[in-house]
Amino acid sequence: MRHRLAPRRAGGAIGRLVGGLQPASLLAEIQRVWPAAVGPALAAHATPTAVGGGVLSVTCESAVWAHELTLMASELIAGLDAELGAGTVLELRCSAAAGRSWVRPG
Repeated sequence: MRHRLAPRRAGGAIGRLVGGLQPASLLAEIQRVWPAAVGPALAAHATPTAVGGGVLSVTCESAVWAHELTLMASELIAGLDAELGAGTVLELRCSAAAGRSWVRPG
């Protein structure tokens, strides 16, 4: 006769499942830690969109936010270093998202 195992909490199994579903890329890891590294206020206006060769590209909702993040680059990189380890991101390149077209079609 087989013995039944005691019931276990589902939270641990779900956490392992979700962790296994996440893409294993540096960009995904940066996007995961972004709010903790830069703070929720900045994270609400800017999103990491590409990374390569130590350069992190961040798309901001406006040119004003892109300029602000560019001025804060050393602080933001320090926050990312604290979350990811030193030297992961060496440079930040911030740009504004494409603006809306104000011309009505047709």
